Amino acid sequence: MRDKFLSWGIVLVVATWIIAILIRAHYWIPTLLSAIYALGVYNAYQSKHAILRNFPVLGYFRYFFESISPEMQQYFIERETDGKPFPRNQRSAVYRRAKNLSDTVAFGTQLEVNHRKYEGIKHSIYAKSPSEELPRVWVGGEQCTQPYHASLLNISAMSFGALSDRAQISLNRGAKKGNFYHNTGEGGISPYHMEGGDLCWQIGTGYFGCRDAEGKFNPELFTKYSNLPNVKMIEIKLSQGAKPGHGGVLPGVKNTPEIAAIRHVTPGMTVISPPSHSAFSDAAGLLRFVQQLRDLSGGKPVGFKLCIGDTKEFEDICVQMNVLKIYPDFITIDGAEGGTGAAPPEFSDGVGMPLEPALIFVNRTLNNYNLRSKLRVIASGKVLTSLDILRAVAMGADMCNNARGFMFSLGCIQALRCNSNNCPTGVATQDKMLIKGLDVTDKAERVYHFHKNTLHTCNELIAAAGRSSYEEVDATMFMRGDEFDHLADLYFPDILGNVKQKARS
Repeated sequence: MRDKFLSWGIVLVVATWIIAILIRAHYWIPTLLSAIYALGVYNAYQSKHAILRNFPVLGYFRYFFESISPEMQQYFIERETDGKPFPRNQRSAVYRRAKNLSDTVAFGTQLEVNHRKYEGIKHSIYAKSPSEELPRVWVGGEQCTQPYHASLLNISAMSFGALSDRAQISLNRGAKKGNFYHNTGEGGISPYHMEGGDLCWQIGTGYFGCRDAEGKFNPELFTKYSNLPNVKMIEIKLSQGAKPGHGGVLPGVKNTPEIAAIRHVTPGMTVISPPSHSAFSDAAGLLRFVQQLRDLSGGKPVGFKLCIGDTKEFEDICVQMNVLKIYPDFITIDGAEGGTGAAPPEFSDGVGMPLEPALIFVNRTLNNYNLRSKLRVIASGKVLTSLDILRAVAMGADMCNNARGFMFSLGCIQALRCNSNNCPTGVATQDKMLIKGLDVTDKAERVYHFHKNTLHTCNELIAAAGRSSYEEVDATMFMRGDEFDHLADLYFPDILGNVKQKARS
């Protein structure tokens, strides 16, 4: 193709110029062809792109279709139930609840209910009337002097920098109206977090917002911000589900002077959080750091967030709790299915324990060490729907955090461009032109309605199961497809097995 383009291209260009001159026509056609040919000649001899070298002009179509492949997949190929990370039916439910519209669907389920992956709730023929009061949970153990009455569902960690200023303002205003907390993410407390909503201040390995010139923890700065009235809880981030052991990444294109000032870093540079903390290096050090932050904050609830990896490390933390008599007020468990704006695919796809087995392990371990009653467990990681929330509660969570659901309520369309600064909805970008499309007043209302309507559906589900409160939610409420397989084996015996048995006789 390359040789044919070079030889036949020059013939076509010369021929069009001759014809244009002879008939004294407009010269824009030969001029355009000459420009295309010049571009093709350049591509034929460049060494960076093999496709363009072999297909000097047609090769651009490959890059064009690759650039729009997420949109092609989402709008023309994927079905209602098989989109990733979240299928269209779940995204649509969030959009409708955020807009306070009816979230009913027509003509029945599209799920394969006879598949072993199917999961549902066992309803009761003695269903109860759902409560109109949204569920809340007290956070704060015996060593906490300022306990917090939290909502069952809250906004998970998303930093200013990862999200735009208008997105953060919308989230915080929605949290204020709905009386639930807004996790700041590890990027520090920005002015856009201060719209009156309750905050859970996350302290990551970079100590953004409370770091010194060398990137170490600064107790004075922490004391200043942790005692703000809006700050209700403090969360130490040990690891994140989407990239455990990797540290956060803020691309340089998103690191504006404003963000750099909030984080106390140099603007314009890609900021990579260390993979681990410098303030401690073992379980005992972690717990002493928990106590230090609780003292500096005036007794506010302090906990830590992690994705379970080496289970022995978590057991060691439990051992040290009993040895030191220092107990966190909460532990946030992030599943390997958790989201992020940027992570290497090997980390997103192959590192960390999924949320469900992690919750089961954490609760069993805490019970084994007689610690479960001393703290709260928060579930984080694709806890999007009301069914997800109840499943997490059944596996041992006291409350849940969600990030991507609230992003959907802001208008996120799952364009998968969070790491490029080109988010088309103005949610995960610092591009001023794109951010202008996000209307704060409207989106704050949608954040509020998504939270309210999701928890209302939770109330309806536990009432349908014949339960009166969330304390009664457990694994016996749920059924899975493999249970149907067992029923089929019980009532419809294995014909092949019968044939084998007859053959032996």
